[in-house]
Order: sequence, then C-alpha cells, then structure tokens
Amino acid sequence: MNPNPSLNSDVRYWPQGTVYGALLNFQQEWNLRAPQMPEAPHKGAPKAPVLFIKTANTFTPTGGSIGVPPSVAEVDIGANLAWVMGADAKPVACVLVNDVSIPHESYYRPPVKFKCVDGFLGVGAKARGIEQVNTDAVVMIVKVNGKEVQRVNYADTVRKSQTLLSDISEFMTFQEGDVLLLGSDCLPDGKRPRAKVGDVVEISADGFDTLVNTFVGGAA
Repeated sequence: MNPNPSLNSDVRYWPQGTVYGALLNFQQEWNLRAPQMPEAPHKGAPKAPVLFIKTANTFTPTGGSIGVPPSVAEVDIGANLAWVMGADAKPVACVLVNDVSIPHESYYRPPVKFKCVDGFLGVGAKARGIEQVNTDAVVMIVKVNGKEVQRVNYADTVRKSQTLLSDISEFMTFQEGDVLLLGSDCLPDGKRPRAKVGDVVEISADGFDTLVNTFVGGAA
C-alpha cells in the first residue's frame, strides 16, 4: 500500500512536507554570476548547495490562478523538476512545479519575501515514479500565452541530481513527503522568463501532464 496517497497515479498530487529549492544549480547562471562571487559578504563561490523554502501558503494546483501583487509589474517563472522524498530520505517520485518569484538581484539574502508570496508555487497534477524518469535528461518547455520562451535541460546542471541530494544530505535529513526542487535555469541575459497579469504559463516535459497557471491581479 502506498503510504502517501498523493503519490497514487489516480490522485492529484499535493505536497505533504517541506518544500526546498536549490539556487544556482544551472551552469549558465553559475557562469554569469561567477564574477560577483568573490565580492562581499561571502567572498567566494558557494561550497554547499544554496537552498530556499517554499511555504505551504504558496501552493497552487495546476489550472489554478496565481495572484500578482499590485506593486509588482511582472514575476519570474521558475520551471523546476521536483523530487518527492520517501521514508528512507530518497526520492520516490517526480513532479513539475513553477517556482514563481518577485524579481530580485541578490541570492545572498534570504529570499522568503520574494518567493513565499501567497500562491507562488504552481504544482503539477500528477507525480511520476522515480523509476520512470531519467532525471538528468529531463527537458522542460516553458510557454507564455502559447509561445515558447525557454527550454530547461537538466543535463546542464552544476550538480547532477544524485550529487545534489548527497551534498544536501551532509547537513540535513529529508523527511517522508518533503520535496526538493532541482533548480530553474535563467535566460542568456541572466533573467528568468516573466509573466504579468493576464498571462497563461505552461510548463511541460515528456511523460508529465502539463502544468498550467493563469496570472491574475492579486490582493493589495
């Protein structure tokens, strides 16, 4: 019997634990930011994975609307493949997510105020068993209003998925139901694709149901 009903292929997936995300895990973004890494406050490149969290108030199902705060013109789209952890702190399933953020420049400050706005994590409807997915070969296609704006290829990561998991596990232990976002890539200019009120964002990959969210005006 599956101990987590949200991993049943006939049931819509919903996160059951803490959601963690990895920053700077794509080679393109790492290379673009490398000249800044020797600067204060850290004065060097990160030696361990750089993590953030997505709190439960951010979860939005596929097909749902994501509110854009009235003070923000556009938000960043962060297409991610996410691992869902089992009882042995190892991945048992994968799901597509959209790590929405308010655009910000620095990864050296806690990004909670930019990433944990209500509704700011689009969650795919179905999780696939880890044995069905070659994680490091997944390619995600991001479309805004039907137009392709980005391809995210997990062959281009700084830390391949098992290395990322191993490096994180050196300082923390995942619990059953926890989720690990494996990273979102930037565009060649260092920015991420962006969405504004009225836009429809689709994130797709072979074998997965497409994640679709519409962006609407948020509460003041």
